[in-house]
Amino acid sequence: MPDHPTYLELNRRLWNAKTEYHLRSEFYDVAGFRQGQSSLKEIELALLGDVRGQRVLHLQCHFGQDTLSLARLGAHVTGVDLSDEGIKAARHLAADLQLPAEFVCCDVYSLPAHLPSEPGFDLVYTTYGVLGWLPDLDRWAAVVSRYLRPGGRLLLVEMHPVVWMFDSQFTRVEYSYFNRETIEETTVGTYAEPGAPLANPSVSWNHDLGEVLGSLRRQGVELADFQEYDFSPYNCFAGMQETTPGRFQLAALPGKLPLIYSLVMHRPA
Repeated sequence: MPDHPTYLELNRRLWNAKTEYHLRSEFYDVAGFRQGQSSLKEIELALLGDVRGQRVLHLQCHFGQDTLSLARLGAHVTGVDLSDEGIKAARHLAADLQLPAEFVCCDVYSLPAHLPSEPGFDLVYTTYGVLGWLPDLDRWAAVVSRYLRPGGRLLLVEMHPVVWMFDSQFTRVEYSYFNRETIEETTVGTYAEPGAPLANPSVSWNHDLGEVLGSLRRQGVELADFQEYDFSPYNCFAGMQETTPGRFQLAALPGKLPLIYSLVMHRPA
């Protein structure tokens, strides 16, 4: 049907609806953030290094907590997100906290129409539940490469593709590890507020590790570090337990599945 909403519009509506509940959730703890807490977790903090004075591009920034946490570390940060409600909230939060950060409301693929690519960024940063909303990783990697200055780094911390093979209760394998289908679902509630009265259609894709790495290598971006983790810093899936402070595993499969992976890649000088 000509008036059927595209995946971008469906997912924008989804994240606009989520934002209202995320802003007041314990999961995101905006009150604590306003008091100075950082939203950055141990995985990315171990890989970031000193970002003081660096130009950082934060792709798929939601309502900007990580963007502003990077600003608190002294970076000059630009956050980008599809959700206009998320960007509105990010701008309000930045203004309230008097933190210097810029925000752009658009999808990743159309960013070149909204943000100059010169002089380039020292770091492109993107984390946790980002790639599954993108159908074409070659187009994503082209955007990453476009905005990295020579010698610049990409830091990606993402849910492991093995996780997305399972049903929501982790009782059976429901989807292919490989990107072989468009996944159309109705999301009930949200990971930050499971009981929220939301029921929104969403469109997503699974991306295996070979697809992620291959898309970046085809852009000439070189691998510097790759790690996999048997824990998540977020209690974001059904049946998780906190095994050590700030680390969550699946109670039924403790330590048996990779839940997170990280990539550090750089554009040759």
